[in-house]
Amino acid sequence: MAKPDLNTIRSRMDKAVSALKEEFAGLRTGRASAGLLEPVQVEAYGSTSPLNAVAAITVPEPRMIAVNVWDKGVVVSVEKAIRAAGLGLNPIVDGQTIRVPIPPLTEERRKELAKLAGRYAEQQKVAVRNVRRDANDDLKKAEKAGEISQDEQKKMEAEVQKDTDAAIKRIDEALKAKEVEIMQV
Repeated sequence: MAKPDLNTIRSRMDKAVSALKEEFAGLRTGRASAGLLEPVQVEAYGSTSPLNAVAAITVPEPRMIAVNVWDKGVVVSVEKAIRAAGLGLNPIVDGQTIRVPIPPLTEERRKELAKLAGRYAEQQKVAVRNVRRDANDDLKKAEKAGEISQDEQKKMEAEVQKDTDAAIKRIDEALKAKEVEIMQV
């Protein structure tokens, strides 16, 4: 059993924060964002591909996403994929460009999205705490095995706690920013 590496622990906590930001990118806020269409998968050329593999996604206006499909033969598949993605969007085909207007959100939907953002944040906080628990367990095992001293174990546990607090603070800040973004009219 090797001594736990603090950089690896920090890296695992950073991944939880990054995962949260990716989940937040998929939450619709009433403003157009290319990240909104990231989860869309398109049936093209006999396989399923991410939308950005068959088209360029741009945001020409605050409430409009433009999807410029590279191959005319895939336009219908892209339109179907956007409709089927469950995002509540109605794409409009215009040649090889698909315009996706972003409808304004109702107050009720904004509150639902804020709650969902809170759930995402809580899931990632749990992930960070699990990393802390695993790290502390590894430190106790290393101390029992005589690989590190008790003082070193306590010092490293304090360091892990400091990293945990920092990661949770970043998650809270990201959540607060997302809630403000969602609730803006």
